Amino acid sequence: MPFSFPLRKIIHVDMDAFYASVEQHDHPELRGKPVAVGGGSKRGVVTAASYEARKFGVRSAMSGIIAQRNCPELIFVKPRFDRYKEISQQVRNVFFEFTDLVEPLSLDEAYLDVTENKKGNPSATLIAQEIRKKILVKTGLTASAGISINKFIAKVASDYNKPNGQKTVNPEEVIPFLEALDIRKFYGVGKVTAEKMYQLGIFTGLDLKSKSLEFLQTHFGKSGRYYFDVVRGIHLSPVKPHRTPKSVGAERTFSENLSSEVFMLERLEHIAHELERRLLKNKVAGKTITLKIKYSDFTLHTRSKTLPYFVASKELILETAKELLYQQELENSVRLLGISLANLNTEKRKKLVDDAPVLVQLKFDL
Repeated sequence: MPFSFPLRKIIHVDMDAFYASVEQHDHPELRGKPVAVGGGSKRGVVTAASYEARKFGVRSAMSGIIAQRNCPELIFVKPRFDRYKEISQQVRNVFFEFTDLVEPLSLDEAYLDVTENKKGNPSATLIAQEIRKKILVKTGLTASAGISINKFIAKVASDYNKPNGQKTVNPEEVIPFLEALDIRKFYGVGKVTAEKMYQLGIFTGLDLKSKSLEFLQTHFGKSGRYYFDVVRGIHLSPVKPHRTPKSVGAERTFSENLSSEVFMLERLEHIAHELERRLLKNKVAGKTITLKIKYSDFTLHTRSKTLPYFVASKELILETAKELLYQQELENSVRLLGISLANLNTEKRKKLVDDAPVLVQLKFDL
């Protein structure tokens, strides 16, 4: 199928249940057993779950108490982020054997552009296979991969044959693949958006494709253009080796729920101090300050304010955070507070088209 935009050979590599798999690898007695990283304390939250635990409905961000209820045999282990970072670097070193165009999304996943690669291999599919084999040899861990013409489709595809598998979506397969896709599988469509789409009669990619740009923008605002494009295989964002953060934040979960704003202000000061440290480390400042409040019933609320100038100091951040705290009466006791800074001075506005020349490819093998 001809495309009137640049085609790339993109691989999305995603480690399988990374944190939990590291623990099972380093501690053989945990292999084959349901494991949760984090979540072991009274108010703990699961950071990651092994595939054995996922069979019982245990998921990341779940309360440890609920996870234990779902899976009475669940084994909780403390996270070891230094170890995860160490192995993540080993995995990235494998990526760099093939291309310098590597865009990490987190410790356990990354995009790779192998359109032109160090091995001179024209097959992105074979490259993905070789990368996964090398990761297994070097770390003892498995990875899954998605391969296609852009980042969006590659990411969706990487989840298709998990764990320890991969899927290639060739150019001629892109449109049928997207049309048959459950709307919940579209990267960028969360639970709330999926429910809204269901109410509008949108259940698959084909349903989404049937809606006009005007319809989607009316119901989803700026995201409407994104949904209109990606369901047609259009996603022009290149792999960016040096990703600049869109926001910087800090948060804390408390051992006991807070119901007094006096105690909350004290905690916010510590959070603002940590945020200031992170901003200085990243050499950034921002204009939009967001206060995150998670209540004891796990409902999450955010309040934001955009300033006319860039800030990075604890004092200015805290001043606005206090204002946001008092903006509305609290609905319940609070288990978590967080502050983030967005609209950073490092952000570059996305271009509507890529700098690369427009191509029409009649044959493009992955």
